[in-house]
Amino acid sequence: MEAVAGGERRWGRDLVVPRCHRAGTGQRSNLSGVRHILLVLSGKGGVGKSTISTELALSLRHSGKKVGILDVDLCGPSIPRMFRVQDNDVHQCDSGWVPVFVDQDKSISLMSIGFLLEKPDDAVVWRGPKKNALIKQFVADVAWGDLDFLIVDTPPGTSDEHISTVEALRPYKPLGAILVTTPQAVAVGDVRRELTFCKKTGLRVLGIVENMSGFVCPHCSECTNIFSKGGGEELAKHAGVPFLGCVPLDPQLSQSLEEGRDFIREFPKSAAFPALAHIAQQILDGTSQPSS
Repeated sequence: MEAVAGGERRWGRDLVVPRCHRAGTGQRSNLSGVRHILLVLSGKGGVGKSTISTELALSLRHSGKKVGILDVDLCGPSIPRMFRVQDNDVHQCDSGWVPVFVDQDKSISLMSIGFLLEKPDDAVVWRGPKKNALIKQFVADVAWGDLDFLIVDTPPGTSDEHISTVEALRPYKPLGAILVTTPQAVAVGDVRRELTFCKKTGLRVLGIVENMSGFVCPHCSECTNIFSKGGGEELAKHAGVPFLGCVPLDPQLSQSLEEGRDFIREFPKSAAFPALAHIAQQILDGTSQPSS
């Protein structure tokens, strides 16, 4: 542990988890300044939860909002790389961990186990209790400051880590969950289970996003439905939840994620741009309406 300027301490990337000594002290919670918390879920891996989390954060930032992303995918943390800040270190201050800021304006802040790994390729070989403890620590001990939105990027499934995340966030009344699927039946089936998880845990479903919904050729603009089409929309109708939209496969989107570039700013003419902007606008519209 190394002392740094400003009274902070650098934990480096040795996976040392500081114990929280603030519980019960009456001090202000680190989530008190967060207006809206939403989770990005899917019962299946590889459907693009981190992509949707990243692009939603960028879209909200371009609408003038301050956004944080909490990456609780402990075995596959990809958020740091998508913002090209994977080499940054996490510091500690009096309130807990200081998140990693993406820009000088501090409009997007991140927390992920990816910042704590000694080497990028290190595997997190932990049993459930240790992973659950770190998730609770992330919820309690990250000094987010004032945020309009905190987006929680989750691992696939409906198991211990998801239960721990929802239970840890419950006192802060999360806005709800966005469920991500791809069009094919095998992915939609897994998302059906995620809908059941949300119902059993009392988590409101904000809507379903169908990702990788067709490939738009960059040369002729023809759309090819590589993974079939419409599964997410059909599931939303069947479940009685909002359908937020279809996001097509887009080489420019993939390029921006690989290079840590701002897709929303740099590729406004992309086929995926209007879909992502529409999803973000629906979230904004939902938060601007008075709760019933």
